[in-house]
Amino acid sequence: QVQLVESGGGLVQPGESLRLSCAASRSLFSFNVMGWYRQAPGRQREWVASITRGDTTTIADSVKGRFTISRDNAKNTVYLQMDSLKPEDTAVYYCKALDVLLGYWGQGTQVTVSS
Repeated sequence: QVQLVESGGGLVQPGESLRLSCAASRSLFSFNVMGWYRQAPGRQREWVASITRGDTTTIADSVKGRFTISRDNAKNTVYLQMDSLKPEDTAVYYCKALDVLLGYWGQGTQVTVSS
């Protein structure tokens, strides 16, 4: 069973930064794609960013220029660097991993942007 453990969330003020981490229980090379999603209260879960096994990254337009996704294969960890945070970025952030058969979700980490 694959485990994904997110960390790094918290309460920050507008304009500040956070870096989320997603630690996987097996090699990142076993997954085709790793991604970050978020879900705000009362809204559907939305895709934020993805990174492929080959290090191709894709970022949602809503966060492009502010968020960056990266990976450290030696640590089996994917990161989401979030800069210039806005109140509308407030949500639970989830990590997702896709292999050839299944998708796996982490438990989520809360990010709150408020003054």
